Amino acid sequence: MEHFLDIADHSPEELQDILDLGSRLKKEYFAKGNPGLFKGKVLGMIFQKPSLRTRVSFDMAMRHMGGDALYLSPNEIGLGKRESIADVARVLSGYVQAMMARVFEHAHVLELAKWSSVPVINGLSDLSHPCQAMADALTIEEKFGITKGLNVVFVGDGNNVAVSLMQIAVKLGWNFSIASPEGYDMPTGIIEKNRKVAAGTGSKLAFLRDPHQAVKNAQVIYTDTWTSMGQEEETAKREAVFPPYQVNTKLVDEADKDVIVMHCLPAHRNHELTDDVADGLHSVIFPQAHNRLHAQKAILARLFGVA
Repeated sequence: MEHFLDIADHSPEELQDILDLGSRLKKEYFAKGNPGLFKGKVLGMIFQKPSLRTRVSFDMAMRHMGGDALYLSPNEIGLGKRESIADVARVLSGYVQAMMARVFEHAHVLELAKWSSVPVINGLSDLSHPCQAMADALTIEEKFGITKGLNVVFVGDGNNVAVSLMQIAVKLGWNFSIASPEGYDMPTGIIEKNRKVAAGTGSKLAFLRDPHQAVKNAQVIYTDTWTSMGQEEETAKREAVFPPYQVNTKLVDEADKDVIVMHCLPAHRNHELTDDVADGLHSVIFPQAHNRLHAQKAILARLFGVA
């Protein structure tokens, strides 16, 4: 792999290989610690948005594997403002062995990759969240084992998290449904691209308005905040639209008896997800968050070519 920018860039075999490696590294870490395969390597971490999971999981992934990470705040770089993205990419390429960028515009991470001579990882953009999707897939495989034909349902806004979840679903042969209100659908072009992939892997896709219809027979229910970072001006409007899409006990009870509930966090509790569900028996939101660490170790290892 040269970069890790979007799930759509990678074959099912490549993605499964990363997931298998992540599972192995996780078991290894808890048994005896990970080997120092990243010794002498530094990950430059560029942030335009605040972060808990992305920052800490990448930092600790590097440390666990013998490397180091360098945090670069929005004010330190001013990506595309204080200095051109092309110049930032070429300068940092001489200092670090890989870059991770958490940005507002997907075009920014693509521009970094274009000019960088070291691997670039998309830590989140307005289009997609591929590292989150890898942690999600690792969590789902840990729960269900063989996942082909699994029914995965996203309830809420057709945002970047939903896009990456759909992308990995069609790559790995899951059935994917999304229930979202009118005006909050995923981009049409991305849907059509994933329909073509699904035709080859046997995945079934469904785009619905009614969350109760969507969760019938669901083994996975996934939700996210109604208002993402950068959409704060829409908060009042969104909070008037999304209450019917809340993941609560009633909705969960309509799914498969062994359903798991997922959320990429941070959660606005008792908005998109009620407390009793978030902290209930079906919830895997904290193991899911912890798996960011192990999935990202595997991504880094493949990019560094050391495992």
